[in-house]
Amino acid sequence: MKKIKFRPRRGLATIKQNFHFWDYYLMVPYLILCLLGIVMVYSSSAAIQMQNGGTPQAYLLKQSIYVVLGIAVLLFCANYPLAHYRHRRFLEYSTIGMGIMLVVVLVLGKAVNGAKGWLNLGPINIQPVEFCKLYFILYLADRMARARQQGQHFLLSKLSRGPLVLAAVYLGLIFIQPDTGGFAINACIIAVMILACDIRWGKAITAVIGFPLVIYFGLQLAIINGWLHGGYRIQRFIAFMNPFGNASGSGSQLVNSYYAISNGGIFGVGLGNSVQKMGYLPEPNTDFIMAITSEELGLVGVMAILILLLVLICRMIQLGVKSQSLYQSLICYGSATFFTIETFFNIGGVLGLLPITGVTFPFISYGGSSMVVLSATVGIVINISIRQNKDQLAVGEPFLPTD
Repeated sequence: MKKIKFRPRRGLATIKQNFHFWDYYLMVPYLILCLLGIVMVYSSSAAIQMQNGGTPQAYLLKQSIYVVLGIAVLLFCANYPLAHYRHRRFLEYSTIGMGIMLVVVLVLGKAVNGAKGWLNLGPINIQPVEFCKLYFILYLADRMARARQQGQHFLLSKLSRGPLVLAAVYLGLIFIQPDTGGFAINACIIAVMILACDIRWGKAITAVIGFPLVIYFGLQLAIINGWLHGGYRIQRFIAFMNPFGNASGSGSQLVNSYYAISNGGIFGVGLGNSVQKMGYLPEPNTDFIMAITSEELGLVGVMAILILLLVLICRMIQLGVKSQSLYQSLICYGSATFFTIETFFNIGGVLGLLPITGVTFPFISYGGSSMVVLSATVGIVINISIRQNKDQLAVGEPFLPTD
């Protein structure tokens, strides 16, 4: 095996040096999923674009640009010094910027399907709730690790007061957009990270598990009973409860999703041959892209995509267990939760196991904000993997670049 020498470098030299330590269990599934996403976005959007008088390649070009941008972000995050993510100013500026975006989107945000979750910045649209997922992972991992360094458990330390209040405020701002899916995903990330801090007291665990669930279902009940404005969300809940009873109205999305899955069968009808994308399913390139994928590529294609995501998630968990640093472990666990819950919410909505929440499918659905955040998350986890491999080499243990 070729001996690898480690010398601190910067810029392109750092990227070249770190290439020897690259984690292919993360990078290969990531690249395959990105390429599959480009193909499926084009397949699901070309026909409807032509019907509306647009260019069939419009979404293909945009998604390709997002993927290239995502890869650039991944490379930067994978090679940026890990300690800088914990720098006080970085976290302060991130907190202020995140708060400003969540407030501004409520005031000036673009409403899509009844939710004001988009900031229109000329040629691009930014979805702040996507960035909030990664922000919570980095911010809470630092706060929790610092509490442990002081010999305290996070929930019982003074360091938990500010972060928990801040998290509650940001979750509230997300919910009143209203973005129920974004709220639930962020709440789950926070809950799992707190649980991962090795809380041993039954009351603390009950509070951690119960808080997100009580808030989530309590707010859902408020919407259903009309205590909060959310007519669009109410219709989605009704469709979830009885889709075929409302097949001509609110249940049409789910019914047509069932038709797409049924048409696809095991091997699919062939790439580009979906019927349901021809105006029957709304947002065929975002929310319901897995229904189109199921119709065109069948169960085999969907399982291949899920297996690739499973490899990513399992590798993140493995790195978290392997790490000697609580900070690194929490980032890995939070990232794995992010990917798992987002996948579950999208697939659950397509299959009728959950109300449709408008959550996109990782890497496959169209979207710039989602692609950038997902890529940054994978990049930071690769950064942790590179650091672990360098530490392993430093103590004289055998290292294989493909491990």
